Amino acid sequence: MTVRLATWSARHPWRAIVSWLLLVVVCLGVGSAAGTRMADTTDYRVGEAGRAEAIAEAGGIPQPIVENVVITARGGSLDVTAAEAAAQDVARRMAGLPAVSRVGEPLRAPDGQAYLVPLTMRGDDVAVAKDIKDVVARTAEVQQAHPEVQVVQTGHASMSVDVGKQMSEDLALGEQLTLPLTLVILMVVFGAVVAAGIPVLLALSGVAAAMGLSALFSHVFPSVGTNNNLILLMGMAVGVDYSLLVTKRFREERARSGGRLGDAAAIELAAATAGRAALVAGAAVMLAMASLFAIGDVVFSSLAISSIIVVLIVMTGSVIVLPALLVKLGRVLDRPRLPLLGRLAKQSSEPGKLWPRLLAPAVRHPGRTLVAGLVVIAALALPALGMRLISTEVGTLPKVPAVQARDRMVAHFPSAGAAFTVVVQGTAAQADAAVDALTTAAAADPLLSAGRLPATTLRSADGTTRSLTLTTPHAIDGPQAQQALDRLRHDLVPAVANRADGPRAAVTGDVARNQDVLDRQLGELPWVIGLLLLFSFAVLLAAFRSVLIALVCTLLNVLSSAAALGMLVGVFQSGPVTDLIGRHADGSIVSRVPIFLFVILFGLSTDYNVFMVSRIKESMEKGSSTADALVEGLGRSAGVVTGGAFIMVSVFVSFMFTSLLEMKQLGFGLCVAVLVDVVIVRLMVMPALLKLIGHRLRWSARPAGRPGATPDATATAAAADTAAAPVALPERNLPVHH
Repeated sequence: MTVRLATWSARHPWRAIVSWLLLVVVCLGVGSAAGTRMADTTDYRVGEAGRAEAIAEAGGIPQPIVENVVITARGGSLDVTAAEAAAQDVARRMAGLPAVSRVGEPLRAPDGQAYLVPLTMRGDDVAVAKDIKDVVARTAEVQQAHPEVQVVQTGHASMSVDVGKQMSEDLALGEQLTLPLTLVILMVVFGAVVAAGIPVLLALSGVAAAMGLSALFSHVFPSVGTNNNLILLMGMAVGVDYSLLVTKRFREERARSGGRLGDAAAIELAAATAGRAALVAGAAVMLAMASLFAIGDVVFSSLAISSIIVVLIVMTGSVIVLPALLVKLGRVLDRPRLPLLGRLAKQSSEPGKLWPRLLAPAVRHPGRTLVAGLVVIAALALPALGMRLISTEVGTLPKVPAVQARDRMVAHFPSAGAAFTVVVQGTAAQADAAVDALTTAAAADPLLSAGRLPATTLRSADGTTRSLTLTTPHAIDGPQAQQALDRLRHDLVPAVANRADGPRAAVTGDVARNQDVLDRQLGELPWVIGLLLLFSFAVLLAAFRSVLIALVCTLLNVLSSAAALGMLVGVFQSGPVTDLIGRHADGSIVSRVPIFLFVILFGLSTDYNVFMVSRIKESMEKGSSTADALVEGLGRSAGVVTGGAFIMVSVFVSFMFTSLLEMKQLGFGLCVAVLVDVVIVRLMVMPALLKLIGHRLRWSARPAGRPGATPDATATAAAADTAAAPVALPERNLPVHH
């Protein structure tokens, strides 16, 4: 199939190029017309907190969205007169806004150094997200009118706006660094400007198409706001890699034939080898991302479908439109030639120089090299045993103005940090009795009473559903807040509800929601890991038809991921940079990061396995010994794999420029994992292990002909089996097209 697609593209280059451009335009047009559906509160519901929110919504008492305006001194003690005037001005200006349904009475802090004006917003979170900028603008007007005090606004909506703006600026900076660096790396690999530019242009066009399709699919899997960022990340990393692989093989085959191969024939050989490897590798990445659906979380499902879309598009482009571009460009592909970089590119593609020296320890002393590599990986992975996970919360957010305002609010109003809402449903009498009993019990509990804001209650129209909001004076990410949640869920609520003949009750709130999200992720993690192992093994088995190779490569994937997790913990949780970039997260790992890291790395590591083992297989099938096949196969693929690895690092490193701790950790983990995979796993562990088990390898040959296979495809597949050797193929066996 790969050869047939590439052959059609080479024979009809303009059709292929125009079709690709039409695909990009159509995807963008469809996505623009459909619009993007953002995930709302309902989509984020998880566990008991989600059940509580569903009960409240069904009873007609959804929890109101509240923003807070905090008034503090600019320095020294608070000017109470000025602060009260500012609070009254806030109430006056906000009362006329359609987005604000009610302005609460100003509250003075227990220490007397701050005032708090609560604003109850009108509508759901989607409506509030649209109108929040108007509210923030009014707060800014109050600040200008009262410069003697500091007036700031905070809340989920305002924090989301500020964090989103900061993330956009951070990623834009990272992208400005990534693109030039990627081009430089490709110039080193190819030694020519045109050849270096093709993978980047193809990847960027694929990213554009994927963004359009992602908007369309958001109506099934709602967008979580960072989908386009992940599409750009995956599209550049994977798309450039696949185009690099095919282009490199095309130039290699054409150069090795001394000009005897036409471009079309070189395309078919590249498609039968590198193109097939790209398709298998792309399938591996897509299946790896599909394992995220097992978690049943809107964030993972949304990002998984976006990743699958972009990988599918760029993978298709590398097989369909890339051959057309290579044929149309022809010799222009190697122009303008860069003298110094051209020599480096030539040396990197020759297995008889640099790479045999690097592979020599693994080939000559496989046992010792294997042990040494495993010891290094074990040492890197060991810190992962002490990993401490936290859910995504305020403490992991960048210190944008709204987050700073929230910190200032909690410093003066400790009870505003963590709130719990107990939703009760039953008969009117049962609901009233349960809420009254909970209010009394909470007032007597130190975890829920000391310095609290007043408890608030809501009642449905028929009285059968009630909610009680309680606060704790402890930080939302602190152990006392978790203890308060446990006390509510395991002691206070069971004492008044959830019995056979009593009302139902459930607890929600930020602390409860974060805990339920973390429990869901940890509970489904074994399924994700199991699916990853199964999918990886199945793809590798289908690609190489060798159970032993599939097992070995799957093991290598596990080693790379384990080392990455260990280094992540060593640096962010207890390492020397924790005080610089992780202090506000108390030296913990954001719970989503290990899952994403493991899944993405499994897919990318499978890519490398396919690329490198395919070349070893080609060499062994033509009669080379295991040692010779390792040197030749790994030597000829190591250059392109190393170039691809550095490209991925140049893309992943952009995430480390963001202010969001979760993105920093993910970017760091991906960068070090790719480097460990290439340097330790591919140069030490993999060749040593294959050398030791080489006599047990059995490759099941693909059938030379199949019903329905075209003569060109059969001839090219046969030619591909000997493509790794110096070209000595009869001209009559090659489907040369003029």
